[in-house]
Amino acid sequence: MSAKAIMVQGTGSNVGKSVIVCALCRIFHEDGIRVAPFKSQNMSLNSYVTLDGKEMGRAQVAQAYASGLPPAVEMNPILLKPTGENGAQVIAMGIPVRHMKASEYYENKGSMLDVAVKAYAALEKRFDVIVIEGAGSPAEINLKENDIVNMKMAEVANAPVILVVDIERGGAFAWIVGTLELLDSAERERVCGVIINKFRGDFEILKPGIEMLEERIKKPVLGVIPYFNDIEIEDEDSVCLESKGNKTEDYCEMPESECITIAVVRLPRISNFTDFDILRRETGVRVCFVDTVHSFGTPDLIIIPGTKNTIGDLAFIKESGIADRILDLAEKGSLIMGICGGYQMLGKEILDPQKSESSSSHIKGLGLLDVVTTFFPQKITYQVKARLYNNSIGNRDNVDCDPPETVKSGADPRDGTPYEVTGYEIHMGKTQLLEEALPFSKIIERSGRVVQTGNSDKGEDMGLEDGAVSRDGKVVGTYLHGIFDNDLFRLEVINSLRQKRGLSLLSQNELTVADREKERHYKRLADVTRRHLDMDVIYSLIGTHSPSVRMNRKDGRARPNG
Repeated sequence: MSAKAIMVQGTGSNVGKSVIVCALCRIFHEDGIRVAPFKSQNMSLNSYVTLDGKEMGRAQVAQAYASGLPPAVEMNPILLKPTGENGAQVIAMGIPVRHMKASEYYENKGSMLDVAVKAYAALEKRFDVIVIEGAGSPAEINLKENDIVNMKMAEVANAPVILVVDIERGGAFAWIVGTLELLDSAERERVCGVIINKFRGDFEILKPGIEMLEERIKKPVLGVIPYFNDIEIEDEDSVCLESKGNKTEDYCEMPESECITIAVVRLPRISNFTDFDILRRETGVRVCFVDTVHSFGTPDLIIIPGTKNTIGDLAFIKESGIADRILDLAEKGSLIMGICGGYQMLGKEILDPQKSESSSSHIKGLGLLDVVTTFFPQKITYQVKARLYNNSIGNRDNVDCDPPETVKSGADPRDGTPYEVTGYEIHMGKTQLLEEALPFSKIIERSGRVVQTGNSDKGEDMGLEDGAVSRDGKVVGTYLHGIFDNDLFRLEVINSLRQKRGLSLLSQNELTVADREKERHYKRLADVTRRHLDMDVIYSLIGTHSPSVRMNRKDGRARPNG
């Protein structure tokens, strides 16, 4: 039997569609329903590599985990990664197709829709419910003809649509009415209700407005979700950084003298910024995203993150003076770390002989690592398991605790032996280590396959190497996204910085365990959403009854508690 579908669309971008889909997926999962997320087309630089080495958007990764599932590209069959003002790398079913300008992409909308429909059909056979996410707004009248992600997908799946609005931005009622007015009659009929998201204040003051809105649009408000900033769900794209603090000082619950500061360079084309979410949750750690020379302060650690355009963003940090500031802080003792494109920037030079990434064939790097990177057209995408070398981060004696449960299978770093980490690679180019660079880690598995280039019969151990470390241990580079989600590695980095500052070291009990923390936030999201959303109506839209009603209501409409 085919799965039932329900779709979440928005009055605009960044109104909370991804989080609402995530919440519904977790609620259905908790209620024993086989549920999967789906978004036909995603535009984001924040991506992930599946176990089979394919690339997809991170929003659907978070929704997959909320559904109790491993991520699969069928959940996000088309991913667009912007490369400039009017173009993007098109990734279909996890495989890069080519770079296209917007006009060329629209000319290929038929084939792209076919990709999306086939992916949806594959999920439809395996699950009871599919929660579909739209993109932007369904009322972009100049784009509707080429739409394959909003109402066109709702029509394909025969899905009832819930419209989400962000009331915090102001003008929410006009936004809802205007959106519905710009839909044609069939599309408007498909919209079954509205969710008001990110509400702060007194519900009784809002209530008359809701009543007038329902009378005008002839559709119910299914719930008012309160604004929250204490539930962490991975964001879809870097627009969220506007609210996370593009400033020198971010919130830290401890006195400044007892905190370490980590500055992440906010590159113009920053990718996979969620690599650092877990650091923001640690005790005594202040994380800030910086994009000017004066916003750095004197951080303990500077991270240059991934980017969709390494050469272009390297040129930006040079022209803006950020590169000189990083070099100055490195000289003064700040630890410097580069991930993916950031790692490439730390080297002596980047070569692009085939102009695979930009019109420049060569650019000098920051020179903090004795490495050279050469770009090739082929993209490298793998899930990775690697074993860190002893020289990876400072002095390994700084880990004063037993390994967390998640890494007990590896070696204990307190005796100076290597241990294992996991992550994923998404990059173009290969990096060569020169005389003054030491390898960061040895890759032992790629996408579930053991890496072995030597002859095991002769006792050789010649796995591929990743990353580089300067001989003084003050500069580190790696291609591994998600490296900080490894609890023991994160603890080692934090304690290395705390030790340098003369601060007490964190113990295992003080560490945030990444997987456990993600599960806790999924549960809290589901609990909050249940309390403020009419789940009886949601279940009726998918043709079944709610197995449990967990709302506080007096008049049949979900409302904020208290």
